[in-house]
Amino acid sequence: MRARMVVIGGGLAGITAALTAAEAGVEVTLLEGRPRLGGATFSLNRDGMWLDNGQHVFLRCCTEYLAFLDRIGSADKVYLQPRLQVPVRTPWGTRAELRRSALPAPFHLSSTLARYPLLTMAGRARVGLAALALRRLDPTDPALDEITFAAWLDRFKVTAREREAMWDLIGIATLNLPATEASLAMAVKVFRTGVLDRNDGADIGWSLVPLQELHGDAAGRALDRAGVRVRVRARVQAIDPGPDGFAIDVDGERLAADAVVLAVPHHDAARLLPPRSLLLDGVRSDPTLLAGLGTSPIVNLHVVYDRPVLDTPLACGIGGPVQWMFDRSAGHGLEPGRYVAVSLSAATTEIDLTSARLRDRFVPELARVLPAARAARIERFVVTKERAATFRPAPGSGRLRPGPRTAVPGLALAGAWTATGWPATMEGAVRSGLSAAHEALPHLGRTRAIPERTTPL
Repeated sequence: MRARMVVIGGGLAGITAALTAAEAGVEVTLLEGRPRLGGATFSLNRDGMWLDNGQHVFLRCCTEYLAFLDRIGSADKVYLQPRLQVPVRTPWGTRAELRRSALPAPFHLSSTLARYPLLTMAGRARVGLAALALRRLDPTDPALDEITFAAWLDRFKVTAREREAMWDLIGIATLNLPATEASLAMAVKVFRTGVLDRNDGADIGWSLVPLQELHGDAAGRALDRAGVRVRVRARVQAIDPGPDGFAIDVDGERLAADAVVLAVPHHDAARLLPPRSLLLDGVRSDPTLLAGLGTSPIVNLHVVYDRPVLDTPLACGIGGPVQWMFDRSAGHGLEPGRYVAVSLSAATTEIDLTSARLRDRFVPELARVLPAARAARIERFVVTKERAATFRPAPGSGRLRPGPRTAVPGLALAGAWTATGWPATMEGAVRSGLSAAHEALPHLGRTRAIPERTTPL
């Protein structure tokens, strides 16, 4: 009889774990409570128009995520910049650009920093000194998880304006928290891996198709080819470990399994994990501690104009509430520059505003940073919100992120909130699925089924 694994959760982490186990010869059933695969990356249809719940960009350093796309057959549906290029727009009309050169890191950003008009000469020096010092920090050092990134930048006399113009420009989008609230350890991971350790790590990539097509639909086909049984709208009520394996209660039915990968958000994991099954620093702990990871919201605005207003594929706003802007016109048969998707990370203020209030606030702000929008008419304005988009990578969060191993043999954890070494990103989710498979498969006698990781953490 073939070994049986149940994967609970159909996001990127669960999909990765299920594919890995199936390729190792395990009989896999994947259970997803929602009517679709893809987890936190999905699309919804509003009046015939497919809108992504967020932009979910990736970087060239996201090697496991890129391998995941290739694995499910979606690698040709994304665009990856040949070289980092980020136009920056301000409400007062200043236009800037962050662009890397071919020089080795960290000198690949020296020329763009020298010309960056949003920093004074002294500010550029402070940013440079902080970057060189940050490059020497180890993101796995527990002491770095005890203070905020902003508190560390204060040691170099970095001003609030300099934080906004340089550090938060990247940090808020990747950490989903501003430097004043984010753990230094997570900021070091982002800036070292993405920006400072290799010259091409921060090249930006994004999907050319709706996320549901990129992830959920393609993964469904890949899982089917791998022989994985997929059940959507399957809500799990309990996981009961026993001497002969596991019993999973799902919609009034009990499924038997020899191993389980739990790949759900941390608040759902806290509900489903058996008591005292969480391992934090090797100590058995109660799953309710996971509530301490908290959540951080993301709001996205989908604005369709009657004419082109954005003259670049993406741009970043500085000096106002507008953050990252993306041209999503091509996927909807529109003239370039007409459909602007605005991503608002760490959106604690915006998450409770109505669509009408968001429109009243952001339409004038978009006109300030995009002059062509001042004479344009808005044809559509749609808001998508994710109240619990990510966990909060605040100081102290590191010690609350468990690894894949639990105190119950054969039960492994996956999800971007686990101890991947990354913030809550698609890369972290995929890596967690691989780690969970590595943890669970030996319990099924598959000790040599998976090749060792070859890409760096």
